Amino acid sequence: MGKQKKEPKPKALPPKGFRDYFGVDVSERSEMLRQIADVYHLYGFEQLESSAVETVEALGKFLPDVDRPNEGVFAWQEDEGWLALRYDLTAPLARVYAQYRNDLPSPYRRFAMGPVWRNEKPGPGRFRQFYQCDADTVGSASMGADAEICAMLSDTLERVGIARGDYIIRVNNRKVLNGIMEVAGILDPTELDKFTEERGIVLRAIDKLDRLGLEGVRQLLGAGRKDDSGDFTQGAGLNDAQAEIVIGFMQALGATTAETLANLRNLVEGSAIGEAGVDEMEQISELVAAQGYGSDRIVLDPSVVRGLGYYTGPVYEAELTFEIKDEKGRTRQFGSVAGGGRYDNLVKRFTGQEVPATGISIGVDRLLAALRMKGRIERSSLGPVVITVMDRDRISDYQAMASELRTAGIRAEVYLGNPKNFGNQLKYADNRSSPIAIIEGRDEKESGIVQIKDLILGAQLAKGATLEEWKARPGQIEVPRQELVAQVIAMLAAQGLTE
Repeated sequence: MGKQKKEPKPKALPPKGFRDYFGVDVSERSEMLRQIADVYHLYGFEQLESSAVETVEALGKFLPDVDRPNEGVFAWQEDEGWLALRYDLTAPLARVYAQYRNDLPSPYRRFAMGPVWRNEKPGPGRFRQFYQCDADTVGSASMGADAEICAMLSDTLERVGIARGDYIIRVNNRKVLNGIMEVAGILDPTELDKFTEERGIVLRAIDKLDRLGLEGVRQLLGAGRKDDSGDFTQGAGLNDAQAEIVIGFMQALGATTAETLANLRNLVEGSAIGEAGVDEMEQISELVAAQGYGSDRIVLDPSVVRGLGYYTGPVYEAELTFEIKDEKGRTRQFGSVAGGGRYDNLVKRFTGQEVPATGISIGVDRLLAALRMKGRIERSSLGPVVITVMDRDRISDYQAMASELRTAGIRAEVYLGNPKNFGNQLKYADNRSSPIAIIEGRDEKESGIVQIKDLILGAQLAKGATLEEWKARPGQIEVPRQELVAQVIAMLAAQGLTE
């Protein structure tokens, strides 16, 4: 009988494109979500938690590839059809609104927070699971809803720690771009299926302006472009006159809002949809200005694309304007952390009737990364007070101490590892970033006292604190057992960890 092969051990690694989040990561995200929720709630939005799994039918045309449901999303087939993990928070909103529309207020203002999943190729800083934070108004065609979203996004960025001057919210409109394409001869309002490929190439070309520059975009609008590696990208095939109309749109940003609007009106003259889009941009500009949001925070910018095929009107993007170093040490701007716009056709798939809607989505992980780079978040998380174990047969005494501290609202735990080596217990407390260690051996127990060790001060002394600082705040004190809670509170206050 042959020797039985051992089953190989599984690799202790997450799937490609996924990662694990430990205490400090989760705490930072939770705090940011709380701050964002406070702003959304202030504006009158109510929270919604929808299912993480949707039918592929409900996700519908917004799948990257409808013929292959498992491309772009994580999907599987069951008896009733294909199911998929949600890839954003907007498609589920459309299904929820269509299902409960008779019970929901109109307009319906909701915000949602949670993970989404995308079955796409992962890369540096690009994961297949990430958090989004959305706010949407469904059932209002008023540009007041779009202006409010932009104002709320501005307030949100400042609330989480992005200083004014470090961000800009750019506003464009799908209708204006459609008007430009109509004037350029690649959109026929009576036959929308014509020139769809050309329009798609134009959209992608505009979106690459920052990376390729004006000349690179001009090549993509024409015959095509060969990059440094020799790869060729097919162009939209526009002639010079057509291309110049699109280029003029990308350069329409003026020194003032009035100048930008005048440039756009001149470019879309004769296109009803284009002129309607300029009117909407003007309304949004007037509404945000009336609320006190100047062009230092919210600006009209024709270069914003935002995946315009998804939207039907205004679109907006929040960009962080400060500089960072990339993985190769090159200086660049941080870029976009939020985007959104008006999508009036999303609910129509379920109801057959057009329902106006507009909303925003914030990339929480990118926003957190930006705050860390700006030094607005310190990568530290305060651990619990650790009660050391000097006598393993007195665990109940130590747990009683922990219970008293928790009752007073102080985070605390008893050391439950091997208590034989006291040094390892203090090392554990250091690894947990604990502010205080409690020590009660047999002698202390008999004398009715406990030792309270200031671990924060110990770390400061190791970094060169002065003798005067040591005398003013001793690193370890001996107190009566009944004063344990009061003395811990006092030491935390001296550490600046309580109000």
